[in-house]
Amino acid sequence: MRLSGRGGLWRHSDFLKLWSAETISVFGSQFSGLALPLVAVLVLDASAFAVSALVVVEFLPFILLAIPAGVWVDRMRRKPILVAGDLGRAALLVSIPIAYALDALTLAHLYVVGFLVGVCTVFFDVAYQSYLPSLVAREELVEGNSKLEVSRSSSQLAGPGAAGGIVSALGAPVAILLDAISFVVSAVFLFTIRTRETLPEHAADSVRPSMLADAREGLRFVIGNPYLRAISACTASSNFFWSMGGALLVVYAVRELEMSAALLGLAFSLGNIGPLLAAFTTTRLSKLLGVGPTILWTSVLFSGSLLFVPLASKELSLPFLVASGVLGGFGAVAYNITQVSFRQGICPERMQGRMNAVIRFLVWGTMPLGALLGGALGTWLGLRPALWIAAVGALFTFLPILFSPVRKLREMPEPNDKSPNDESPNTDTMGGLVSAPPAAASSDR
Repeated sequence: MRLSGRGGLWRHSDFLKLWSAETISVFGSQFSGLALPLVAVLVLDASAFAVSALVVVEFLPFILLAIPAGVWVDRMRRKPILVAGDLGRAALLVSIPIAYALDALTLAHLYVVGFLVGVCTVFFDVAYQSYLPSLVAREELVEGNSKLEVSRSSSQLAGPGAAGGIVSALGAPVAILLDAISFVVSAVFLFTIRTRETLPEHAADSVRPSMLADAREGLRFVIGNPYLRAISACTASSNFFWSMGGALLVVYAVRELEMSAALLGLAFSLGNIGPLLAAFTTTRLSKLLGVGPTILWTSVLFSGSLLFVPLASKELSLPFLVASGVLGGFGAVAYNITQVSFRQGICPERMQGRMNAVIRFLVWGTMPLGALLGGALGTWLGLRPALWIAAVGALFTFLPILFSPVRKLREMPEPNDKSPNDESPNTDTMGGLVSAPPAAASSDR
């Protein structure tokens, strides 16, 4: 049952359980996000290319499995997928501190765990974004996504600093163990959600289209929609260039800027003030500027924020990295809240899984390519020149939004129930919205 009324989602007990699960999981993930590359750099003495390869294997499943995962999610109940994804990631991550304790940890072990965790994340993320619209009412989507971003940003604000302290005091493998525990706790919260979930439309039919036909339908829906096509292009290109920089960031900070794990964690924590601020203000910002202008101007903001990273020096490493995080994080979170709510609002329930999967395939699939190129350029040209190439490339990633009908949207549209075989919707068929939102920064979180 969907609760509504004066208290909004604060009175929706099952949403609060989903929110709690996400908060705990994301807070724990800050530990692995910092600890995994530090294990490679500090424990295994990995090269810049080897560290970037770790990023590649983590995101490779989004190229290989995202679209099939979307088909499965549209044929199954989403909550069991979420619980299994959390428990699977917990089991995989706990193998790292065990191997370290047995003096058997290798780069190959990190690569295998990174890939399999990525597989679990593909199914979890596709199911997660598809589950929210079935849990809350359509008019509550922006509120729901904003609240989820509040917890995510709060966790990102406190998590890296705590992770840096734990890595410095107890070692990176212990930090990864704490992340594994957080996934177990998250799974418990998800398991206790009581809302009865029905199978997606046609999922229980005895005769249904093949997986290939379902996958093609999802591709046509996204690629044939000018709004979703522009959003995907902006996010995919931004993810590509931010992944180039992100794959080098820890190595660059440790070896060229001479930052400690604690100082790097502090930089990440302070930088996440931007995402936290965006999580609290995006709903009002979207109402003030309109849906399309919010997507456009926030994409402009995060497009330029990567420039602060190669501009950093040893003396000013902390303020420059914090500035990049604050500006890029604010733009990315405001962009994601607005465009994800927009996507969820216009997509029929029966296609939520495939729509999210196709977009994840397009926008996350560029991340391993960017990370691999970043590692190669960092090895051939040096870390700072490679970061400059990534930053300059990221400057232009807002252009697909600028030259699309997205920028003209003023309000959140009504659901679009047209088949992807029908004519692509225009501003009239999208609810009459005729006038008056990227990437490790945009990454579609």
